Amino acid sequence: MWSLMCVKVLGSGRPVLRGLCRACVAGKLAAGAGQSHPSITQRSRCLSQQPPWRVLFFGSDDFAVESLKLLHASRGERAVVDLLEVVTLSSSVPVRKYAEEHKLRVHDWPDVDFSGQFDVGVVVSFGCLLQERVINRLPYGILNVHPSLLPRWRGPAPVFHTVLHGDKFTGVTIMQIRPKRFDVGPILSQEFYPVPEKITAEELGASLAIVGAQLLVDTLRNLPERIANRREQAKEGATFAPKISSSLSWLIWEEQTCEEIGRLFRAIGSRTPLRTIWMGRAIKLLDFVGECQPFLGPHSAAVPGSVLYQKESNTLLVRCKDCWVGFKSVKLKKRLSAADFYNGSVSLGGCQGADSDESEPREPLGLGQDPHGPSQSRYYLGGGSVTLEHSVRSCSSSP
Repeated sequence: MWSLMCVKVLGSGRPVLRGLCRACVAGKLAAGAGQSHPSITQRSRCLSQQPPWRVLFFGSDDFAVESLKLLHASRGERAVVDLLEVVTLSSSVPVRKYAEEHKLRVHDWPDVDFSGQFDVGVVVSFGCLLQERVINRLPYGILNVHPSLLPRWRGPAPVFHTVLHGDKFTGVTIMQIRPKRFDVGPILSQEFYPVPEKITAEELGASLAIVGAQLLVDTLRNLPERIANRREQAKEGATFAPKISSSLSWLIWEEQTCEEIGRLFRAIGSRTPLRTIWMGRAIKLLDFVGECQPFLGPHSAAVPGSVLYQKESNTLLVRCKDCWVGFKSVKLKKRLSAADFYNGSVSLGGCQGADSDESEPREPLGLGQDPHGPSQSRYYLGGGSVTLEHSVRSCSSSP
């Protein structure tokens, strides 16, 4: 029933042993005699030289679902995809849910059945390094949709670091993966994407998922040509985007500017609230509103960590390195509005409440030494550099 042939893969030159059924061989011979070509079912057992492709998709999260959706939608007229099967790491990820809803065959990693004789693999936010033996089972290798302009932001969190570092533009890269290291393979195509001002990492990721899905399908339309013209990544400009750690959420008021705090909030705020120390306890700062301009009068020289309550906007203001930043709510054991939190300090510190007409730094709100000198004591959020560093070390494992 089966014959064997050795196929030289485009671009790589590595030989791959493939099985050909007699029906397919007969169809090839028949074509030269004026008979009809073999059907898609027959051809699915041969190495494809053009679309539609037999695709094995590796993915997990919502970012990956966008690529899977478009691949699934590309199976109709003028199809780019013939066969589409899915590999996931667990039963609860969005990719598996989509695959099951649309009756796509699902493989549980690492138990992958390669009997479908796939042409190419696609990996998007899979979270697992694929071994060389897996890559070599696919004649055109495995393509990766990566949400950055490689070699900038290699690693698992490129979107977060794009926002955190204030990049003005980013993009999507389609590359061929290589074994043993993430994000170092040759580039098949890239598309630039300007980063909108004030965008969050969550919003940027959603936009790049759509851009990446379309770029993937465009690459698959001309896959042999893209592979033939692939280029290695530049050695210059490579940066790493490690996973976001909750330790990044601790604010150091005397070191961080308003711009830096805003970028940090937009990068991680949807997953990890910003945090500081108040009266020896960790406090989460929610609903960041950016830079605020209070009327300070004689208190214009307030030290970083000082706190104001702005009655007109119901906003808690905190002095950072270069200005005041605002938060609409905070969380200790429960979520509190700015007014409730500020009035709550009355019973603890004996200050007047938020109904007061005054707008000035209030005491005590946290514990720290005033940087202006040991003879002047001031209480404020986070504390001075010595107290804050001690607090971060002692509380860095807090949720």
